[in-house]
Amino acid sequence: MEGLKSAFDLNNGGIWMWLIAFMSVICLALIVERTVFLVFKYNANAKNLMDAVQRYVLGDKIEDAIKVCNAAGNAAVAQIVRAGLTRANKNELEIQNAIEEATLEVVPMIQKNLGIMAAFANIATLLGLLGTIIGLIDAFAALESATPDKRQEMLSRGIAIAMNTTAFGLIVAIPTLIFHTILSAVVKHIMDDINLYSTKLANMLASRVK
Repeated sequence: MEGLKSAFDLNNGGIWMWLIAFMSVICLALIVERTVFLVFKYNANAKNLMDAVQRYVLGDKIEDAIKVCNAAGNAAVAQIVRAGLTRANKNELEIQNAIEEATLEVVPMIQKNLGIMAAFANIATLLGLLGTIIGLIDAFAALESATPDKRQEMLSRGIAIAMNTTAFGLIVAIPTLIFHTILSAVVKHIMDDINLYSTKLANMLASRVK
């Protein structure tokens, strides 16, 4: 437990601890932002939504189908399905173009910042490693150049910097990478729903026009 407390003490790792702490703030902000958007804003029960839309489309109630999408708010699938429904009475090409245009707008918003999250997790790890190397260099330098009465103090400080920066870098990086993996799975799920239900909608509306 004392070691864990030491790893969180920013004064035990020199400037490297502060740089890693800065990375941790960015990582936390990215985790919160992506979780809110992917889990609560862009995600939805796509199957239930599409079942309701299909019932209304087959009953020739396009406006009611659009209302179902509006009720789902900014859910990714709902946005794309709504775009197709607004062209329900057009030809097959216009319907497909509307769906593709909406997909091109929505997909970047879904995938936004995930790559950056992974990059900052790696940077935190590398800063911890760099702090470790610098700390060890200082420790070995103390053995060579410091006076006997200062040698132990400088050696202890160098080793403390080395160990604490490594620990703190991993403390920041590991949870960030875990969240990155979870959120990437959410993105894949949303993308699979988009691909499946946009195709189903296009086929449904195309057969209706015919």
